Amino acid sequence: MSTPALFQLPIPSSRDLVQSGYGYVLPDQNGWSRYLHFEAAWVLVLTGLLYGIFGFFSGHFRKNLLPARSDFSWRGLASALSGHLRSARRSAADASSYNVLQRLTYLLVIFVLFPLVIWTGLAMSPAFTGAFPATVTLLGGRQSARTIHFFVSIALVFFLFVHIVMISLAGFWARTRAMITGRPAAQRERQ
Repeated sequence: MSTPALFQLPIPSSRDLVQSGYGYVLPDQNGWSRYLHFEAAWVLVLTGLLYGIFGFFSGHFRKNLLPARSDFSWRGLASALSGHLRSARRSAADASSYNVLQRLTYLLVIFVLFPLVIWTGLAMSPAFTGAFPATVTLLGGRQSARTIHFFVSIALVFFLFVHIVMISLAGFWARTRAMITGRPAAQRERQ
């Protein structure tokens, strides 16, 4: 596709142009990393499909992530923001539900960022764009798809790091146990 890029980053694409400091050269130095990248992409797609199917059929998205109209009032938004700034440690009852900022963030990640990172990844594949050329044309070309893919990936990594920090501040082992078992500590103690 000879579509001009929407914008370009001046990043060299050749390993010979990048000073690496290595005293040796690996054979097929991009092959193994590309293979791992594609493996991770398929894991992302398959687990995302399972999560999406489960979320729709169980009503998880509707019950837990879709904000109510009252959440969009100034009072609802201020309450959500002040709750996050006030204290990282929340009670088990508060931890079992999401505030409006969390709901909107999860919806953005699930329904915008993950589909966009998958779409831009596919738009960089010559075989896929040969079969569906509109996928890369809508993004403004392969270079634009690559740039968008990069920035969306950075946003997803930032999302992950924020979660790790928040879990650490809220009590790492208790929150991790609750994620694995699906029940907060207070609920497990009652049973």
